[in-house]
Amino acid sequence: MSGGEARPAGDGTILVTGGTGTTGRRVAARLAARGHRVRVASRRPGGDAPHGAAVRFDWADTATHAPALDGVSGVYLVPAVADPDPAAHVLPFLDRARRAGVERVVLLGASAVTEADGGLGEVYRALRERFPAWAVLRPSWFMQNFTGRHPHAESIRASGEIVSATGDGRIAFVDADDIAEVGVRALTDERAHNAAHLITGPQALSYADAAALLSVATGRPVRHRAVSRTVLRDRLTATGMPVEYAEMLAGMDEAIAAGAEDRTSPAVERVTGRAPRSFAEFVAAHAEDHRPGADGTADRDATDG
Repeated sequence: MSGGEARPAGDGTILVTGGTGTTGRRVAARLAARGHRVRVASRRPGGDAPHGAAVRFDWADTATHAPALDGVSGVYLVPAVADPDPAAHVLPFLDRARRAGVERVVLLGASAVTEADGGLGEVYRALRERFPAWAVLRPSWFMQNFTGRHPHAESIRASGEIVSATGDGRIAFVDADDIAEVGVRALTDERAHNAAHLITGPQALSYADAAALLSVATGRPVRHRAVSRTVLRDRLTATGMPVEYAEMLAGMDEAIAAGAEDRTSPAVERVTGRAPRSFAEFVAAHAEDHRPGADGTADRDATDG
Protein backbone atom coordinates (compact mmCIF):
# COMPACT_ATOMS: atom_id res chain seq x y z
CA MET A 1 0.00 0.00 0.00
CA SER A 2 1.34 3.42 -0.92
CA GLY A 3 1.78 6.33 1.45
CA GLY A 4 3.89 7.54 4.34
CA GLU A 5 3.75 7.08 8.07
CA ALA A 6 1.16 9.10 10.00
CA ARG A 7 -0.15 9.30 13.54
CA PRO A 8 -3.08 6.85 13.89
CA ALA A 9 -6.49 8.49 13.57
CA GLY A 10 -7.81 6.32 16.40
CA ASP A 11 -6.10 8.36 19.15
CA GLY A 12 -8.85 11.02 18.98
CA THR A 13 -12.43 11.49 17.96
CA ILE A 14 -13.37 10.57 14.40
CA LEU A 15 -16.02 12.75 12.79
CA VAL A 16 -18.36 10.90 10.42
CA THR A 17 -20.19 13.31 8.12
CA GLY A 18 -23.22 11.90 6.34
CA GLY A 19 -23.38 9.85 9.52
CA THR A 20 -26.93 8.60 8.96
CA GLY A 21 -26.42 7.80 5.28
CA THR A 22 -25.72 4.51 3.56
CA THR A 23 -21.97 4.34 4.11
CA GLY A 24 -21.73 6.84 6.99
CA ARG A 25 -23.82 4.85 9.42
CA ARG A 26 -21.90 1.69 8.55
CA VAL A 27 -18.57 3.43 9.07
CA ALA A 28 -19.74 4.84 12.42
CA ALA A 29 -20.94 1.43 13.61
CA ARG A 30 -17.66 -0.26 12.73
CA LEU A 31 -15.56 2.45 14.35
CA ALA A 32 -17.58 2.31 17.57
CA ALA A 33 -17.41 -1.50 17.65
CA ARG A 34 -13.61 -1.25 17.51
CA GLY A 35 -13.45 1.16 20.41
CA HIS A 36 -12.96 4.48 18.62
CA ARG A 37 -14.62 7.68 19.75
CA VAL A 38 -17.13 8.65 17.08
CA ARG A 39 -19.01 11.87 16.40
CA VAL A 40 -21.94 11.28 14.05
CA ALA A 41 -22.77 14.37 11.98
CA SER A 42 -26.05 14.91 10.14
CA ARG A 43 -28.45 17.71 9.29
CA ARG A 44 -31.11 16.50 11.72
CA PRO A 45 -29.51 14.75 14.71
CA GLY A 46 -31.84 13.52 17.41
CA GLY A 47 -30.02 12.98 20.70
CA ASP A 48 -27.07 10.60 20.71
CA ALA A 49 -26.65 8.48 17.60
CA PRO A 50 -26.57 4.67 18.01
CA HIS A 51 -22.83 4.58 17.40
CA GLY A 52 -21.50 7.84 18.85
CA ALA A 53 -22.30 11.36 19.96
CA ALA A 54 -24.60 13.17 17.52
CA VAL A 55 -23.86 16.65 16.21
CA ARG A 56 -25.69 18.87 13.75
CA PHE A 57 -23.79 19.42 10.53
CA ASP A 58 -24.95 21.15 7.36
CA TRP A 59 -22.64 21.91 4.45
CA ALA A 60 -24.58 25.10 3.73
CA ASP A 61 -24.41 26.32 7.35
CA THR A 62 -20.76 27.01 8.15
CA ALA A 63 -21.64 27.79 11.78
CA THR A 64 -22.06 24.02 12.27
CA HIS A 65 -18.55 23.20 11.05
CA ALA A 66 -16.31 24.33 13.92
CA PRO A 67 -18.31 22.54 16.67
CA ALA A 68 -18.28 19.36 14.61
CA LEU A 69 -14.48 19.54 14.25
CA ASP A 70 -13.67 20.33 17.87
CA GLY A 71 -11.19 17.76 19.19
CA VAL A 72 -11.31 15.68 16.02
CA SER A 73 -8.25 13.96 14.56
CA GLY A 74 -9.89 12.09 11.67
CA VAL A 75 -12.83 12.71 9.34
CA TYR A 76 -14.95 10.48 7.15
CA LEU A 77 -16.07 13.02 4.57
CA VAL A 78 -19.27 12.70 2.55
CA PRO A 79 -20.02 15.66 0.26
CA ALA A 80 -23.62 16.82 0.01
CA VAL A 81 -25.75 14.71 -2.31
CA ALA A 82 -26.77 16.48 -5.53
CA ASP A 83 -24.43 19.43 -4.89
CA PRO A 84 -23.46 20.70 -8.38
CA ASP A 85 -20.23 22.21 -7.00
CA PRO A 86 -19.05 20.17 -3.99
CA ALA A 87 -15.62 21.83 -3.98
CA ALA A 88 -17.17 25.20 -3.10
CA HIS A 89 -18.37 23.81 0.24
CA VAL A 90 -15.80 21.11 0.94
CA LEU A 91 -12.52 22.97 0.28
CA PRO A 92 -13.12 25.69 2.93
CA PHE A 93 -14.13 22.95 5.35
CA LEU A 94 -10.89 21.08 4.68
CA ASP A 95 -8.90 24.24 5.37
CA ARG A 96 -10.74 24.67 8.67
CA ALA A 97 -10.22 21.00 9.53
CA ARG A 98 -6.48 21.23 8.95
CA ARG A 99 -6.22 24.35 11.11
CA ALA A 100 -8.19 22.52 13.82
CA GLY A 101 -5.58 19.74 13.88
CA VAL A 102 -7.24 17.09 11.74
CA GLU A 103 -4.55 14.84 10.29
CA ARG A 104 -6.47 12.15 8.44
CA VAL A 105 -9.40 12.48 6.04
CA VAL A 106 -11.12 9.71 4.10
CA LEU A 107 -13.39 11.00 1.33
CA LEU A 108 -16.33 9.19 -0.22
CA GLY A 109 -15.90 9.91 -3.91
CA ALA A 110 -17.16 8.03 -6.95
CA SER A 111 -15.73 5.62 -9.49
CA ALA A 112 -16.83 7.96 -12.29
CA VAL A 113 -14.74 10.87 -10.94
CA THR A 114 -10.95 11.06 -11.20
CA GLU A 115 -8.44 13.53 -9.81
CA ALA A 116 -8.22 15.15 -13.24
CA ASP A 117 -11.89 16.15 -13.15
CA GLY A 118 -13.34 19.38 -11.82
CA GLY A 119 -15.77 19.52 -8.92
CA LEU A 120 -15.20 16.47 -6.76
CA GLY A 121 -11.87 15.90 -8.51
CA GLU A 122 -10.69 19.18 -6.98
CA VAL A 123 -11.44 17.74 -3.55
CA TYR A 124 -9.35 14.65 -4.35
CA ARG A 125 -6.39 16.91 -5.14
CA ALA A 126 -6.92 19.01 -2.01
CA LEU A 127 -6.70 15.96 0.26
CA ARG A 128 -3.40 14.90 -1.23
CA GLU A 129 -1.98 18.39 -0.96
CA ARG A 130 -3.18 19.34 2.53
CA PHE A 131 -3.20 16.29 4.78
CA PRO A 132 -0.43 13.94 5.90
CA ALA A 133 -2.84 11.01 5.88
CA TRP A 134 -5.70 10.66 3.40
CA ALA A 135 -7.66 8.29 1.20
CA VAL A 136 -10.30 8.61 -1.47
CA LEU A 137 -12.92 5.89 -1.80
CA ARG A 138 -14.11 5.61 -5.40
CA PRO A 139 -16.93 3.06 -5.23
CA SER A 140 -18.88 1.78 -8.17
CA TRP A 141 -22.70 1.85 -8.05
CA PHE A 142 -24.12 0.63 -4.74
CA MET A 143 -25.97 -2.67 -4.47
CA GLN A 144 -28.17 -0.78 -2.01
CA ASN A 145 -29.64 1.08 -5.00
CA PHE A 146 -31.79 -2.03 -5.43
CA THR A 147 -33.23 -1.84 -1.90
CA GLY A 148 -35.12 0.57 0.31
CA ARG A 149 -36.66 3.62 -1.36
CA HIS A 150 -34.23 4.05 -4.21
CA PRO A 151 -36.05 4.54 -7.56
CA HIS A 152 -34.73 1.21 -8.90
CA ALA A 153 -36.11 -0.64 -5.87
CA GLU A 154 -39.48 1.10 -6.05
CA SER A 155 -39.74 0.40 -9.77
CA ILE A 156 -38.93 -3.28 -9.22
CA ARG A 157 -41.64 -3.57 -6.58
CA ALA A 158 -44.24 -1.60 -8.54
CA SER A 159 -43.75 -2.89 -12.08
CA GLY A 160 -41.05 -5.55 -12.07
CA GLU A 161 -38.64 -3.46 -14.11
CA ILE A 162 -35.42 -1.47 -13.89
CA VAL A 163 -35.29 1.63 -16.09
CA SER A 164 -31.92 3.01 -17.21
CA ALA A 165 -30.06 4.58 -20.10
CA THR A 166 -27.15 2.16 -19.72
CA GLY A 167 -28.07 -0.13 -22.62
CA ASP A 168 -25.93 -3.26 -22.40
CA GLY A 169 -23.21 -1.49 -20.40
CA ARG A 170 -21.89 -3.30 -17.35
CA ILE A 171 -21.24 -2.19 -13.76
CA ALA A 172 -19.42 -4.01 -10.95
CA PHE A 173 -22.05 -3.19 -8.29
CA VAL A 174 -20.57 -3.03 -4.77
CA ASP A 175 -22.07 -3.60 -1.31
CA ALA A 176 -21.99 -0.55 0.96
CA ASP A 177 -20.70 -2.82 3.74
CA ASP A 178 -17.57 -3.46 1.68
CA ILE A 179 -17.14 0.27 1.03
CA ALA A 180 -17.49 1.01 4.74
CA GLU A 181 -14.95 -1.63 5.70
CA VAL A 182 -12.37 -0.14 3.34
CA GLY A 183 -13.18 3.30 4.75
CA VAL A 184 -12.66 2.18 8.34
CA ARG A 185 -9.31 0.61 7.48
CA ALA A 186 -8.27 3.85 5.78
CA LEU A 187 -9.28 5.82 8.88
CA THR A 188 -7.58 3.58 11.43
CA ASP A 189 -4.68 1.65 9.87
CA GLU A 190 -1.42 2.72 11.46
CA ARG A 191 0.12 3.34 8.07
CA ALA A 192 -1.62 6.03 6.03
CA HIS A 193 -3.13 4.74 2.80
CA ASN A 194 -2.51 7.97 0.86
CA ALA A 195 -4.25 6.47 -2.15
CA ALA A 196 -7.45 6.53 -4.16
CA HIS A 197 -9.18 3.15 -3.90
CA LEU A 198 -11.37 2.10 -6.82
CA ILE A 199 -13.92 -0.10 -5.02
CA THR A 200 -16.05 -2.59 -6.94
CA GLY A 201 -17.85 -5.86 -6.52
CA PRO A 202 -16.34 -9.05 -7.94
CA GLN A 203 -18.22 -9.10 -11.25
CA ALA A 204 -19.37 -6.55 -13.82
CA LEU A 205 -23.04 -6.97 -14.74
CA SER A 206 -25.45 -5.28 -17.10
CA TYR A 207 -28.82 -4.21 -15.72
CA ALA A 208 -30.30 -7.09 -17.73
CA ASP A 209 -27.95 -9.44 -15.85
CA ALA A 210 -28.99 -7.82 -12.57
CA ALA A 211 -32.67 -8.23 -13.48
CA ALA A 212 -32.14 -11.93 -14.18
CA LEU A 213 -30.53 -12.43 -10.76
CA LEU A 214 -33.35 -10.48 -9.12
CA SER A 215 -35.88 -12.70 -10.90
CA VAL A 216 -34.23 -15.79 -9.41
CA ALA A 217 -34.03 -14.26 -5.93
CA THR A 218 -37.63 -12.98 -5.82
CA GLY A 219 -39.38 -15.70 -7.80
CA ARG A 220 -41.05 -13.11 -10.03
CA PRO A 221 -40.04 -11.68 -13.42
CA VAL A 222 -37.85 -8.56 -13.35
CA ARG A 223 -36.68 -6.96 -16.59
CA HIS A 224 -34.48 -4.09 -17.69
CA ARG A 225 -36.11 -1.40 -19.82
CA ALA A 226 -33.51 0.58 -21.73
CA VAL A 227 -34.39 4.19 -22.51
CA SER A 228 -32.57 7.18 -23.97
CA ARG A 229 -30.62 9.69 -21.93
CA THR A 230 -33.34 12.31 -22.52
CA VAL A 231 -36.16 9.99 -21.47
CA LEU A 232 -34.27 9.08 -18.29
CA ARG A 233 -33.57 12.71 -17.47
CA ASP A 234 -37.24 13.61 -17.86
CA ARG A 235 -38.26 10.59 -15.79
CA LEU A 236 -35.98 11.73 -12.97
CA THR A 237 -37.09 15.36 -13.07
CA ALA A 238 -40.72 14.21 -12.91
CA THR A 239 -39.94 12.86 -9.42
CA GLY A 240 -38.88 16.35 -8.30
CA MET A 241 -35.15 15.91 -8.87
CA PRO A 242 -33.33 19.12 -9.91
CA VAL A 243 -32.79 19.23 -13.66
CA GLU A 244 -29.02 19.70 -13.37
CA TYR A 245 -28.64 16.65 -11.15
CA ALA A 246 -30.97 14.55 -13.31
CA GLU A 247 -28.94 15.51 -16.37
CA MET A 248 -25.74 14.46 -14.60
CA LEU A 249 -27.17 11.07 -13.63
CA ALA A 250 -28.50 10.47 -17.14
CA GLY A 251 -25.06 11.36 -18.49
CA MET A 252 -23.48 8.80 -16.17
CA ASP A 253 -25.84 6.16 -17.52
CA GLU A 254 -24.81 7.09 -21.04
CA ALA A 255 -21.14 6.71 -20.03
CA ILE A 256 -21.91 3.27 -18.61
CA ALA A 257 -23.47 2.31 -21.95
CA ALA A 258 -20.14 3.24 -23.55
CA GLY A 259 -18.22 0.98 -21.14
CA ALA A 260 -16.99 3.47 -18.53
CA GLU A 261 -17.78 1.17 -15.57
CA ASP A 262 -17.01 -2.20 -17.15
CA ARG A 263 -14.17 -3.11 -14.78
CA THR A 264 -13.41 -4.76 -11.47
CA SER A 265 -10.86 -3.89 -8.81
CA PRO A 266 -9.05 -5.95 -6.14
CA ALA A 267 -9.24 -3.07 -3.62
CA VAL A 268 -11.70 -4.67 -1.17
CA GLU A 269 -9.67 -7.86 -0.84
CA ARG A 270 -6.33 -6.02 -0.84
CA VAL A 271 -7.37 -3.67 1.98
CA THR A 272 -9.61 -5.94 4.08
CA GLY A 273 -8.23 -9.40 3.39
CA ARG A 274 -11.55 -10.79 2.17
CA ALA A 275 -13.38 -10.90 -1.14
CA PRO A 276 -16.21 -8.43 -1.84
CA ARG A 277 -19.80 -9.63 -1.68
CA SER A 278 -21.34 -10.74 -4.95
CA PHE A 279 -24.54 -9.26 -6.36
CA ALA A 280 -26.21 -12.70 -6.32
CA GLU A 281 -25.48 -13.03 -2.59
CA PHE A 282 -26.78 -9.54 -1.93
CA VAL A 283 -30.11 -9.87 -3.74
CA ALA A 284 -30.73 -13.30 -2.23
CA ALA A 285 -30.34 -11.76 1.23
CA HIS A 286 -32.74 -8.89 0.36
CA ALA A 287 -35.32 -10.81 -1.68
CA GLU A 288 -38.23 -9.72 0.50
CA ASP A 289 -37.48 -6.04 -0.14
CA HIS A 290 -38.04 -6.50 -3.88
CA ARG A 291 -41.51 -8.01 -3.69
CA PRO A 292 -44.75 -6.02 -4.23
CA GLY A 293 -46.07 -4.59 -0.99
CA ALA A 294 -42.68 -4.26 0.72
CA ASP A 295 -42.44 -0.92 2.51
CA GLY A 296 -38.94 -0.04 1.36
CA THR A 297 -37.46 0.31 4.83
CA ALA A 298 -34.82 -2.42 4.54
CA ASP A 299 -32.21 0.18 3.65
CA ARG A 300 -34.13 3.39 3.28
CA ASP A 301 -31.09 5.67 3.16
CA ALA A 302 -30.16 4.87 -0.41
CA THR A 303 -27.65 7.69 -0.61
CA ASP A 304 -25.24 9.38 1.73
CA GLY A 305 -25.98 12.83 3.04
